[in-house]
Amino acid sequence: MTANNKNSINVAMIGLGNCASSLIQGIYYYATDRETDAAGLMHREIGGYTPSDIKVVAAYDIDKRKVGKDVADALFMAPNCTATFFPDIPQQNVIVQMGQVLDGYSDHMANYPDGRRFIPSQASEPTKADVVAHLHEAGVDVMMNYLPVGSQQATEFYAECALEAGVAFVNNIPVFIASDPVWAGRFEDAGIPIIGDDIKAQVGATIVHRVLTDLFAKRGVALDRTYQLNTGGNTDFLNMKDQSRLASKKKSKTEAVQSAAAHRLSDENIHVGPSDYVAWQNDNKVCFIRMEGRLFGDVPMNLELRLSVEDSPNSAGVAIDTVRCAKVALDRGQGGVIEGPSAFFCKHPPIQHTDELARLMTEAFIAGIHVETLAFGTDFSSALAG
Repeated sequence: MTANNKNSINVAMIGLGNCASSLIQGIYYYATDRETDAAGLMHREIGGYTPSDIKVVAAYDIDKRKVGKDVADALFMAPNCTATFFPDIPQQNVIVQMGQVLDGYSDHMANYPDGRRFIPSQASEPTKADVVAHLHEAGVDVMMNYLPVGSQQATEFYAECALEAGVAFVNNIPVFIASDPVWAGRFEDAGIPIIGDDIKAQVGATIVHRVLTDLFAKRGVALDRTYQLNTGGNTDFLNMKDQSRLASKKKSKTEAVQSAAAHRLSDENIHVGPSDYVAWQNDNKVCFIRMEGRLFGDVPMNLELRLSVEDSPNSAGVAIDTVRCAKVALDRGQGGVIEGPSAFFCKHPPIQHTDELARLMTEAFIAGIHVETLAFGTDFSSALAG
């Protein structure tokens, strides 16, 4: 097992795309005097760790423009197109290693301009033994999985590496590892924490749709049908032009909304998922939500909402907490799925909870309170305040 560093959080990045770029920019952004202000952060400190305690010590990618470069340079290489809000990333002295390709690349990308797509490197791919040895050598605590949607085999490869190296695993994508009982059991048996699956953005399409669905349920409004349509111009949306890669993504997003409804909608009355790739949007994601329901007296109503966000910083606002929660679990010797943070931060956790309960469970986890030890009927808020 990799030695557990108590003073920092040593992270391995699997994929140096837009989301990784935003997260690493954020580490430095909040290392300035903004850290005391903490605007844009859900938690300034988690278990004694602030954003500046996060150190990237290993990174893997398959794009020839990133492999072999320092992480600080790779973050801003094409096809990355997210907002640059902290351009002066110092050299990390961490070279991006060639990763395993497996199903992490979709052939349809070859039909698009080089600046928009992945260009696979011809460098030799590492074996599991190579990756595990590198994780040990770098002293990695937490692995952040940022592979493209649909990378089932590649995600399983790195999950295996994390298990063998004793590294906590944060699964930011909709490949079901934490929510798969077999994989979850393996992490629990090994005493290694995992948080997943499929990160929710800070204020993104899924969390907004969930909150509105919960609002309908709490106010007695019958939700009859709904859709969520999303467009974007980053490599995530380009990757998802291949419909065969979308099954887990649609399931993850749909279940996140269904679980907040008073009653499940039939398949024909709910559509949640990516809709199209619009290159000029770059990392901007535009979401359209429509909800149709019935008020008092079965009188019909409908709600329409348009949300526009920079996709990757929106994700990083959550990832900066998941990585710290994973390290806290590692420090405490807690293995298996970390339930509260998985439910609060992810679309497809093993157990879906309401957003408010998931938030309170996460606060309890951060405070070191074991939820199961609280007496039945305990006011969570009072327990946390105490």
